[in-house]
Amino acid sequence: MFRALRGRNYRLWAVADLISVTGTWMQLIGLNWVVMERTGSAATVGLSVLAGTLPSVLLGPWAGSLADRLPVRNIILACQSLHAVIAAVLALAVWQNAPIPVLFALTATAGLVAVFDGPALGRFGGQVVSREDLGNALALGSVLSSTGRILGMSSAAVLAAALGTPALFVINAVSFLAVVVAVLAMRTRELHPLDTSPREQAGVRAGLRYISASGRLVLLFALGFVLSSLGRNYQVTMAAMSDSATHYGLLSTVFAVGTVLGGLAASACRTLTLRLLLLAAGVTSVFQAIGGVMPGTWGFALVLLPIAAGAVIIDTTMSTRLQLDTADGMRGRLLAVNHAVGAAAGAVGAPLLGWLCEHLGASETLVLAGTLTLIATAFAATVFAAPPHRRAALAHRVLRRPLPLPPPAGHAHGSTRPGTRARGRTRGTTLHRAHAHR
Repeated sequence: MFRALRGRNYRLWAVADLISVTGTWMQLIGLNWVVMERTGSAATVGLSVLAGTLPSVLLGPWAGSLADRLPVRNIILACQSLHAVIAAVLALAVWQNAPIPVLFALTATAGLVAVFDGPALGRFGGQVVSREDLGNALALGSVLSSTGRILGMSSAAVLAAALGTPALFVINAVSFLAVVVAVLAMRTRELHPLDTSPREQAGVRAGLRYISASGRLVLLFALGFVLSSLGRNYQVTMAAMSDSATHYGLLSTVFAVGTVLGGLAASACRTLTLRLLLLAAGVTSVFQAIGGVMPGTWGFALVLLPIAAGAVIIDTTMSTRLQLDTADGMRGRLLAVNHAVGAAAGAVGAPLLGWLCEHLGASETLVLAGTLTLIATAFAATVFAAPPHRRAALAHRVLRRPLPLPPPAGHAHGSTRPGTRARGRTRGTTLHRAHAHR
């Protein structure tokens, strides 16, 4: 379960990750509290979150392209240092009661830096451990992220009351230095280098062509979008299922515990396979639908635990397969696209689920969303179960060129029909691509 921790480099990486995530959640709680206290508007808090996430949706593929071409170690050191400076400036702005637009501008700037930081961190994390231990390292990373989230959220209120809200931003600024120190202290001879992208495969267009040529990747991203938009926006559904702040706090705690258990379960698996991803997605969808008919808050909390665990297993397995089943030179762009898909799913799914909760009811929305994600999972499983040549041919026809027109009536029985040779070339080409990307 903890085999990735045998390496000194990963132990440094894990400690730095825990410290950084804890500081990030402290700052997030502090920023949301400051905006809410000054404006009294939950919608303004939502705009603050949007300001930080919008750059990921717009610029993610370009940032991934840079991570595939440039030394990621230098990108990480530069971005983490910029994050520390921005957090320190935010502390000063909050202390000086700067206007809300100033806070929004700094949040957007931090989001812009995070766009370039994310793919580089993903690629570098793949160099810290071997291919065999990558899935285990990602699962343990989920546990550390969940633990950091719990520590950050629980300590933010105490520290803000004792030291003042600006202290949360100062602590976050210092937490970024932990990543800088960890990267500088790693033994470079124990890293596992990845191939960089060659010139002919560099750029955003090459990455998008790589994705569109693989029906497997397109289907994974599409399934991830559905699962994230309809089945993962629990900050909305948990609030809708709660009739008091106490109950909302209870559900949030249960969800956090579930994410830790899910990370431990994923880390215990020797390999994280596509079958495990589909199984977790199906089970989570069923529990979500059941959650809509469970009586009371405690009944919903009972099914929320496996839902949270399944969500972490899905995320960890998705990230593992995207990194191990594709070319090393494409990892940064694939991770960036995956992050952009998740951000877009949150931007679409959160207001959609909120609207459905208001018009259909929270319970009915959970049942509907769980049913839709289950149907999407079943469809994906059916396509993945198809023979490889049919799956590749489907992706080739849909994504690369239109379906061939039927042959003219005059050539229906001729031995030199124009459509025959075209279909033969298509089949051979797609089989070759399927073997290359398998």
